[in-house]
Amino acid sequence: MSKSITYKTIDEIELLKESNRIVSLALAEVASIIRPGVNGETLDTIAEELIRDFGGIPGFKGYGGFPSTLCISPNSVVVHGIPNKVEFKEGDIVSVDCGVLKGGFYGDCAFTFGLGPLNESVQDLLKITEESLYLGIKEAIPGNRLGDIGFAIQNHTEFQNNFSVVREMVGHGIGSNLHEAPEVPNYGKRGTGIKLVPGMVIAIEPMINLGKRAIAQASDGWTIFTKDLSPSAHFEHSVAILDDGAQILSTHEFIKDSLKKNPNVMKIC
Repeated sequence: MSKSITYKTIDEIELLKESNRIVSLALAEVASIIRPGVNGETLDTIAEELIRDFGGIPGFKGYGGFPSTLCISPNSVVVHGIPNKVEFKEGDIVSVDCGVLKGGFYGDCAFTFGLGPLNESVQDLLKITEESLYLGIKEAIPGNRLGDIGFAIQNHTEFQNNFSVVREMVGHGIGSNLHEAPEVPNYGKRGTGIKLVPGMVIAIEPMINLGKRAIAQASDGWTIFTKDLSPSAHFEHSVAILDDGAQILSTHEFIKDSLKKNPNVMKIC
């Protein structure tokens, strides 16, 4: 991750928007086919084909040696799960994170799917985590600070609803590099941290556990999972900070349109 913040022009933000549009379309394609009996490798292949059809390059594949287009993280896997041949089953929750490079700029977005039926506590985990993403985005306005974003997420998930915020994994700046400064924690104190100014583009991505916040890394060097093996949810948007507030560059609306036609995934929000 670069240490200095790179500020984006309006033209560069338009390029970022296009990369994020393709990310969102890839996740919508995933949403249309994910169900019990499907495996992560199938989703990965389909997502890569769509990305390349739209003139993009998978942003994760080969990044630091990561082998796949998607990060697919079921159940107790927090992030960075490697797609495999294990079939999903009823009751699973599956976080799917996707990145795209096009026009020299990256898009990054994630969504957690619930393959119903889910128990009530897991339904709540998904609902509250997704809500916290948008509460964090509301704070991404000029003059606020990174701590305002983190506090909004932590307050909703941890203080008000007794879930646990992962501390070690955080959001990030995004632009011509997938991971740029600044780091964007999902916890914090109001009025602390770097001041937000127009031209900053950040990926906000709450990673919230049903159980305790402690995590560990698998022997593959990538997969991050909860130490107590409790379920974990993850939602993400890439967000540009403009003079008049936050502009979400990615979208979950394509995903939710696909889910209307897929009865295998619970509609949480």
